[in-house]
Amino acid sequence: MSATELRPVVEADEWRTAQSQFDEAAELIKLEPWLREVLREVQREFTCHFPVKLDSGHTRVFTGYRVQHNINRGPAKGGIRYHPDVSLNEVKALAMWMTWKCAVVNIPFGGAKGGIIVNPRELSLNELEHMTRRFATEISILIGSDRDIPAPDVNTDGQTMAWIMDTLSMHLGYSVPASVTGKPVEVGGSAGRIEATGRGVTICAVAALEHLGRAPHQTRVAVQGFGNVGSISAKLLEEAGCTVVAVSEDYGGIYNPLGLSIKRVLEYRAREKTLKGFPGAQEIGNQELLTVDCDLLVPAAIGNQLTSRNARDVKATLIVEGANGPTTPEADAIFRERGIFLVPDILANAGGVTVSYFEWVQDLQSFFWSEHEVNQKLKAILSRAFNEVLKTREERKLDMRMAWDHRRGDRPAVLPGGIWGVRLQRREGFRRALHRRGPHRDRDLARHRACVRGADALAGHHHQHRAFRPHVHSSDPCPHRGAGSLGPARGERGPDFRRHHLPRQGGG
Repeated sequence: MSATELRPVVEADEWRTAQSQFDEAAELIKLEPWLREVLREVQREFTCHFPVKLDSGHTRVFTGYRVQHNINRGPAKGGIRYHPDVSLNEVKALAMWMTWKCAVVNIPFGGAKGGIIVNPRELSLNELEHMTRRFATEISILIGSDRDIPAPDVNTDGQTMAWIMDTLSMHLGYSVPASVTGKPVEVGGSAGRIEATGRGVTICAVAALEHLGRAPHQTRVAVQGFGNVGSISAKLLEEAGCTVVAVSEDYGGIYNPLGLSIKRVLEYRAREKTLKGFPGAQEIGNQELLTVDCDLLVPAAIGNQLTSRNARDVKATLIVEGANGPTTPEADAIFRERGIFLVPDILANAGGVTVSYFEWVQDLQSFFWSEHEVNQKLKAILSRAFNEVLKTREERKLDMRMAWDHRRGDRPAVLPGGIWGVRLQRREGFRRALHRRGPHRDRDLARHRACVRGADALAGHHHQHRAFRPHVHSSDPCPHRGAGSLGPARGERGPDFRRHHLPRQGGG
């Protein structure tokens, strides 16, 4: 496979894998039958076919998808990928995994994913922009800072997200930086976001090595995939003291049993646009890389790479999944039988969505953190999540994937009362005030109505925040927020209140 493009090995499609993993988890935690039915399927799937005029003057019709698995924990969250093998089943599986990924690090998002069937290398930059903006227009009915928040994925980056944000902003008439994450810092992105997924893989890998009693300087690493996740994982693992012996990209890789200088590899690829011909290393294929002599294997390319065909040939004793769904259920069973320590994707590559959450929070507040702060917060969250799953593994005598499946029951995607709890609570408060007897009845009714108006205005405040000018930061409530302070409306409102902060109409 050394001269062929990296493609998924057809043993099981991702959707079957995702549902199989869910069924196993549901049985393990004794999930109620009705919840199994709800969570086993996606909530919404959207397919669109849209035309794009190419530089040649010809028109080409592209197919794109956006899938939302579950939104009961919060807005849907998930990347958009450009790849010729994108399919609806793949996107559905990735959306489901995003739900679990957000739950494992306990951030208030549900799962979503999107993609376009395209080989981006066949398009010019101008054609990529036109395609991206047209797709953004098609899915604009679904996405937004409080509904569904896209991010970069395979073959997409900060520039892609900037195009999407700009397209949405033009449709709405004001800037909406929190509608996407993974943007350039100059347009509301977060410091540390580019490295976040690879840094998360490294944090989990180092924690796993510590648990296994192996020092990083005694560890030989092979990384399949040299895109954003793979290259940064390799770079940071080398900085941690590991010896990286093999890396690969779409069309093959390089191997040196004595170790590669990742800095030199990155410089060479930036100059030559390929890994082929790197001095001092032999060329290997992507499948060959998975079975090289190493201690730590990081599959960071695409799904369905570790299968029943090659699982028994893997020599690594530790696998950290940097990609989404790189291991089929059949391979999982073999690794379990062989005693290989595997850190699952929903934990290992959760660094990206965690820092996306940080970016979303920073955009909503218009208050930004340093890269050091972002990295420290990321390490704290992932270390805690890793230790929680590891503790469950030790207590229940499970592998790491099954241990997370067991912990999944502690953070269900659907909570009792669900998203309707707040509205029911408001109604109950109104009824209590309505039926109260005595001199305070009118006061309580007025106070309750003001609270409801205030909550709605506050939601509108966040939704339309910074439409025309920056928010004023101080310890006092926003002077233009009006009823958003959960009390009677302030008497003094700024002259641009109607334009700057527009509360929702119709009481929510």
